Amino acid sequence: MSVTRAALERLPDAVQRRADAWRAAGKQIALVPTMGALHEGHTTLMRQARIQADVLVASVFVNPTQFGKGEDFTRYPRPLERDVQMASEAGVDLVFAPEPGTMYPAGYATFIEVEGITAVLEGAIRPGHFRGVATIVTKLLNIVKPHMAFFGQKDAQQVAVIKRMVSDLNIDCRLMIVPTVREADGLALSSRNTYLTPQQRREAPVLYRSLQVAERRIREGNADAEGVVEEMRALISTSSSGAIDYFSVADAETLQEIRGRVPACGILVSLAVRFGATRLIDNILIPGLHT
Repeated sequence: MSVTRAALERLPDAVQRRADAWRAAGKQIALVPTMGALHEGHTTLMRQARIQADVLVASVFVNPTQFGKGEDFTRYPRPLERDVQMASEAGVDLVFAPEPGTMYPAGYATFIEVEGITAVLEGAIRPGHFRGVATIVTKLLNIVKPHMAFFGQKDAQQVAVIKRMVSDLNIDCRLMIVPTVREADGLALSSRNTYLTPQQRREAPVLYRSLQVAERRIREGNADAEGVVEEMRALISTSSSGAIDYFSVADAETLQEIRGRVPACGILVSLAVRFGATRLIDNILIPGLHT
């Protein structure tokens, strides 16, 4: 079966004109924001969006404002030609791949801050990260003007931040959250997995196994947060060379840490672990009434 190649556009104004025309024609627009280096996790989002939308846009932009000092901005993979091909095969109509200078021109001075839930977990370790995330997502929503935007549950705190931002700023866009896509051994798909050495790649699935242990303990009832964390820590420490940044057992909506007994629903268990210079995150959501 032949695949229609997605159009490639680099200028925000040109995308806005297309979006205006699509909306005027009554088309439903979906957006899948990415930083490129696409993998099956991204294309799963695109295929699900394709089902629900008349027009599907994927952004490919390695956003400099969400990288901190010493992080991997300069070495982050940027295989644009391959990304356009993969997006085309997943049903994308338009790939928006702007240059940093068009998104943050000289004199740029406006950023979005979401308070509270950005101060913990990833936000505590990566100051300014979520300011960059919230700003670029807002800009993409304003440029593409989608009726719906698709995000992966793997970046659970990012999802929580964007949900809060969209609600607080009355942004007219439905957020569609898609479950984490995993390798056969449980490792969550990530563009950064390619940084792992063969030995680190063999060890990395222990992250998901530790989350599964936590989920079982919580669902059994009468688990306490401290005990769950220690069991996860012991498993990862004895089964891998990973250096632990954090474990978290938190309310899935507010991201406030649970102390003592853990409710059996509405919980987000998450972690961040470093294998050498490569930092991996993962989580399991135990849904509640509002999650």
